[in-house]
Amino acid sequence: MRTLPFLAATLALAGCGAVETGTTDSLPAVEACFVTGSTGYPVRLEVASDTSARQKGLMGREKLAENAGMVFEYQEERGAGYGFWMFRTLIPLDIAFLDDHGVIVSLRNMEPCQSSRSTHCPSYPAGAPFWNAVEMNSGYFKARGINVGDRLIWPLEGTCPP
Repeated sequence: MRTLPFLAATLALAGCGAVETGTTDSLPAVEACFVTGSTGYPVRLEVASDTSARQKGLMGREKLAENAGMVFEYQEERGAGYGFWMFRTLIPLDIAFLDDHGVIVSLRNMEPCQSSRSTHCPSYPAGAPFWNAVEMNSGYFKARGINVGDRLIWPLEGTCPP
């Protein structure tokens, strides 16, 4: 009889640990839309809005859903020399640097850094002043014809243009 309550308590605690492990890295997410001409591309973006979340970014991720990414939100403009790196990032990514209206001012392709030393990883500077940046799977922007001058609407209110 004592085994049943002990087993139930053990299972409950194991369940809590599993849930907690899955949620410690979760960030808020928003629906957004890249707009090029009259065509829209809906995406779901995790929002990295504090220093810790921005520093970690997509480190350690083994994959990213096709229409998913991460937006790096800043409270002030970053200079053209400000860059991103790929230390401990396992997948190749594209990055779009955005002005304060969501217009893409620069696009870069970033390859994973295989080095175990962060100082041996290259930096990918924006090349233009920016307010926010969005990382997507490598090839995402090219495959959809998204270029400098196109824009991101986020958070999306309503629907993405067809």
